[in-house]
Amino acid sequence: MKIKVALAQFNIQFADPDKNQQRVAELTSIAAKAGADVIVFPEMWNIGYALNQLDRLADDGGRTTTKLFYRLARQYQISIVGGSVAVKEGGHFYNRTLIVDPLGQVVGKYDKVHLFRLMNEHRYLTAGNQENYFRSVGVPSASFICYDLRFPEWIRTVARHGSAVLYFPAEWPAVRIPQWTTMLKARAIENQAFVVAVNRVGDDPDNHYNGHSLAIDPLGNVIADAGENDGITYAELDLTQLATVRGAIPVFVDRRPDLYK
Repeated sequence: MKIKVALAQFNIQFADPDKNQQRVAELTSIAAKAGADVIVFPEMWNIGYALNQLDRLADDGGRTTTKLFYRLARQYQISIVGGSVAVKEGGHFYNRTLIVDPLGQVVGKYDKVHLFRLMNEHRYLTAGNQENYFRSVGVPSASFICYDLRFPEWIRTVARHGSAVLYFPAEWPAVRIPQWTTMLKARAIENQAFVVAVNRVGDDPDNHYNGHSLAIDPLGNVIADAGENDGITYAELDLTQLATVRGAIPVFVDRRPDLYK
């Protein structure tokens, strides 16, 4: 089985959810016309890191995003790994991923577990405490957000359920891109899974972002690199590779979790 994934890397407009929603709709249309099965967006694509404006700009209950994804998924018959958006719910703010199938149904939800102090997330956001294991186009998958990448024990906790694809939406600044590439390859190799990671491009008041969204196979080989382009890069994931890799080196069979304490 093969799936075509669209890595939708774009310049998020700071504190402007209307413009960003328009861009997401435009990119979904382009990806669908190119025959993509799944489209993936960056982290916090609705407002960028306008954390001091959350009360005014965060998506109340995620309803605006859910309605947008419902319409786009049904119109274009595409699965959406919705990057993440700033959401206001129950008096708290979350950095939340929504996963929507081609029928427009939400099949996964994830609130960022590890909040990034360097960008002051811990001052504004509430951390999640649940994993997000789901099926997208019939493929067992899991999603994380940006800083979660630095916690291999969390990735393994979720991946051990049998995830074939690990998704990482991010706003990862250019200055740390070498670390991004290295850790994404490591997460793919150690979990024997495909990794699809979508970053943004452009600038906000504090950082410059240079993209390099990546698709990586279970051996750590880069299938697609979006470079610094604003737009869509496509990757074809050949899922038959998983059985070969996992059969040759049965990492999950050989684990000793009784010692990992």
